[in-house]
Amino acid sequence: MKNLIIIAICAVTLIACHNANNGAKAPNVSVGNEKKAIIPSADAPIIAFEREVFDFGKIVEGEKVQHDFKFINKGKTPLIITEAIATCGCTMPEVPKEPILPGGEGTVKVIFSSQGKMGIQDKVITITSNANPSQSMVHLVGEVVEKN
Repeated sequence: MKNLIIIAICAVTLIACHNANNGAKAPNVSVGNEKKAIIPSADAPIIAFEREVFDFGKIVEGEKVQHDFKFINKGKTPLIITEAIATCGCTMPEVPKEPILPGGEGTVKVIFSSQGKMGIQDKVITITSNANPSQSMVHLVGEVVEKN
């Protein structure tokens, strides 16, 4: 009976925490030793990708694919990319370290290793920045076929 009460309390606490965090999440930027939330505004940067999906076609298992997702900052203030996260460890994104000025261009370099991967692939890279909206996604898609 005691365990049942503890489980019920834990469940209610988890539900309350989930509901409190259900709103939109603003990205964080390190300022000194603390992290500050970036809140997009009307003057915020706007990240516009040339292509949001790159189809690499068919490759043999073990090959690597590299693609640069080109973008433009169409906003009124500098664009700061804080992170890029891929759906799995086989895909490594690399983002610009310097701010991209309004009208400026940049690239998100992505390398996909097909080692141990077979079949149709859709690798999603989520880019977090101070842009409006704060998260953008690009896709690396294709098919990995077996070595002969």
